[in-house]
Amino acid sequence: MTPPDSHAARDVRTDLPHNERLVAAVHPASWPNPAPAPRYHLVVIGAGTAGLVTAAGAAGLGARVALIERHLMGGDCLNSGCVPSKAIIAAARAWTSAREASRLGGPSTSADGDFATVMDRMRRLRADIAPVDGAERFRGLGVDVFFGDARFSGHDTVTVGTETLRFRRAVIATGARAAVPDIPGLAGTPYRTNETLFDLSDRPSSLLVLGGGPVGCEMAQAFARLGTRVVLLARGPRLMPREDPDAAHIVQQALERDGVQVLLGQSVTQVAWHDGRFTLEARRGQETRSIVGAELLLATGRTPNVESLALDLAGVQVGATGLVVNDRLQTTNPRVFACGDVCSTQQFTHAADFQAGTVIQNALFFGRKRASALVVPRCTYTSPEVASVGLTPDTAAAAGVPIETVTVPLHDVDRAVLDGETEGFARMHVRRGSDRIVGATVVAAHAGDLINEVTLCMTNGLGLSALGATMHPYPTQGDALRKCADLWRRSKLTPTVRAVFARWFQLFS
Repeated sequence: MTPPDSHAARDVRTDLPHNERLVAAVHPASWPNPAPAPRYHLVVIGAGTAGLVTAAGAAGLGARVALIERHLMGGDCLNSGCVPSKAIIAAARAWTSAREASRLGGPSTSADGDFATVMDRMRRLRADIAPVDGAERFRGLGVDVFFGDARFSGHDTVTVGTETLRFRRAVIATGARAAVPDIPGLAGTPYRTNETLFDLSDRPSSLLVLGGGPVGCEMAQAFARLGTRVVLLARGPRLMPREDPDAAHIVQQALERDGVQVLLGQSVTQVAWHDGRFTLEARRGQETRSIVGAELLLATGRTPNVESLALDLAGVQVGATGLVVNDRLQTTNPRVFACGDVCSTQQFTHAADFQAGTVIQNALFFGRKRASALVVPRCTYTSPEVASVGLTPDTAAAAGVPIETVTVPLHDVDRAVLDGETEGFARMHVRRGSDRIVGATVVAAHAGDLINEVTLCMTNGLGLSALGATMHPYPTQGDALRKCADLWRRSKLTPTVRAVFARWFQLFS
């Protein structure tokens, strides 16, 4: 047995309530690294979603598995991503619902809630969830859990601390971190990323957000709803450039309605920190403005965690956006695979989960499962939410895929009208000349739940006709999807078809 290393969760503020309990689960201070097995079927580096699912799945099949984590098990999702952010979004939504209850005949209130309580609840829930991703659970599953820095020492060996682990196969699942843009003056300032944003206990008077992607939009809206003055700056001409332009427009309107000042086409040329305030110099064309705020959040993309792995000793190549892998998620070393944010452009927890399944099959059983075959939905948890799967009109055109598009606005869906949630739409894309669904976008209060039905159809080869033939309960907002199918079917009633029907009814009379 080797003694525990000194890397234990040094960036976690254990002085904050519940964080000590979090750390006790995902990086126990007294954890003894086990004596390594002579050779592992699988060594997994990184204990975020991709690594945890890979390790648990392989161990469940009977493989000898080692799991190495240098910081906190659970990765971004548990510690600084999905879990804390969605807890805060839920609180922000509840505060807004309380303020707007008078629209539905409820009591009118303009009072703010307690920001400190919101953050305390978030940390408590995070700590409650943590044991599921914790060291003791994975030891109970038969996984050898090591804490420390992993470094390849050859094509089939990894070192952690003073120990060398031999493997038949290895999986790199080290994830990614917030990218820090090269802006003069930024270095040395107390800016925040998703890794430090959730350390806040006092509500900031103002927040500057750099980045108009999902993280930037979600946090800008949530903090504005919680009473912070928020300015969001994006380099591009619109928010959420990966999404349908109509969806992005609705999100921008929603953010502005909640008090977020949205500035598009902005190039930040200078950052200054003085007397507890940030000052940004932002340029758009020939116009330059100064923007002041108490806190600065960077949400400008992600960069893979690969620097400390000594990948050259393993013959693993790194590309511009992460590890180079083939469609089987195999690196340039045939013994070494990768999954999750370290190698994928689809940087979502659920994508990492399913990529882990692909790796297990291919690494341990000589499978031929293709990562490109995965149908990956995505959702941005603003209010309203934006959920998408497959192609958009822009990506379809770029890929040369001819499509037909049908759109049902939510104001045509009875349940949305009754809920007072008519801002949004359901939009379906089918390959021209067939009913094959190639993409969809839903903008609705619970779009992330609604997109699942479309993803099921696409994954299993069910066309829009099958969705339309499926009875949906009334009234639900999910009925918008069936209405899309009905609208598409009615579009097939061409003048020729109508003439045939007219002739039939003449004969039938």
